[in-house]
Amino acid sequence: MLVRVRRGDNLWYYSQLFRLPLQLVIDSNGGVNPNALQVGALARIPGYTIQSYTIQSGDTFWTLSREFGLPIDSIFLLNQQTNPTMLQVGTNLLLPRRVTAKIADITDDYRFSKMTADLDQLTEIYPFIRRRVIGRSVMGKPIEEIKVGNGLKRVHLNGSFHAHEWITTPVLVDFLNEYLLAMTNQQTIREIPVLPFYNEVELSIVAMVNPDGVDLVIDGLPDEEPYRSDVLEINNRSTDFSGWRANIQGVDLNNQYPASWEEEAATKPAQPAPRDFPGYAPLTEPESIAIAELTIESDFSRVLAFHTQGEVIFWGFQGFEPPESEVIVEEFARVSGFRPIQYVDSYAGYKDWFIEQWRRPGYTVELGLGENPLPFSDYPKLYEDAQAIILASLYM
Repeated sequence: MLVRVRRGDNLWYYSQLFRLPLQLVIDSNGGVNPNALQVGALARIPGYTIQSYTIQSGDTFWTLSREFGLPIDSIFLLNQQTNPTMLQVGTNLLLPRRVTAKIADITDDYRFSKMTADLDQLTEIYPFIRRRVIGRSVMGKPIEEIKVGNGLKRVHLNGSFHAHEWITTPVLVDFLNEYLLAMTNQQTIREIPVLPFYNEVELSIVAMVNPDGVDLVIDGLPDEEPYRSDVLEINNRSTDFSGWRANIQGVDLNNQYPASWEEEAATKPAQPAPRDFPGYAPLTEPESIAIAELTIESDFSRVLAFHTQGEVIFWGFQGFEPPESEVIVEEFARVSGFRPIQYVDSYAGYKDWFIEQWRRPGYTVELGLGENPLPFSDYPKLYEDAQAIILASLYM
């Protein structure tokens, strides 16, 4: 919500007026001196939207403040050109409306455009989040990172490395929405207060690593060439892409990392395929490169890559994982019921590379049971399990 600064206003006053944590208000107005606001400038108030109200007979600012449970000065602030003693029936006032429910539109066709629309809304309502493009897919779609918080512990989450595991994307966006909502309303998630995490943790989320592949699975053949012809050829002329894991060029993005990549490549397809082809070399694809470059520059304390299938958590790689990895995964298992698996005969994954390069905790979280792509009817259980694991990643 945008408000126009009056003489004497400051960000501390706005935090008191709208019952918001001061740091969230300050971070929503980056680069602004919180105690020296310029009169007439616009300031952002997180966790609020503006609603239009048509004046009825007998209305006053005082009666409206009582009816809507609003501080009377918040009505003055949004209606600075209105004379409160001369309200005209049938004309409109602006009233602040606190956001008290999630707004992400979680549906069974959660393609790239839906994710982007949800992130746009969340950015508008919660301007203290930081959002940036870290790279682009083969077809030019932006791959975005969202950051929340200022802490020294840096936790990274990502989803939809594999196209037919797209349901991990709404899980992450849904959690982000719940997390922001609880912060601005100073509420809990699973009885855990989340506001303290803001100054303890920097949460990084890339909700859709593989947007081209996700759209292929959900929407079918792209119109653009040469991608339309190429994916048909790779998929043996079939238009059924429900089992497609790769990016639009037929490269499995989670087999692209330089962690024993040669061993992985020796047992996998040698040319583009709907799944498992690791590329002709490590880090050839723009999507995997974007995540690698983000990881190199970000100094993450731990990473969690969300996939689907098995209700297990992979947490080790060739003995490079630190002792704390086991302590953390045991908590993940306790809160979710998932089975921890230390080693598996698989290489070149993102968490493998992270563990090998940084000797820090890295996890591949496999949500759900059944056959990929998991049915959307499983979503409530997937979200509940992911929510528990993500919260544990913040407090452990």
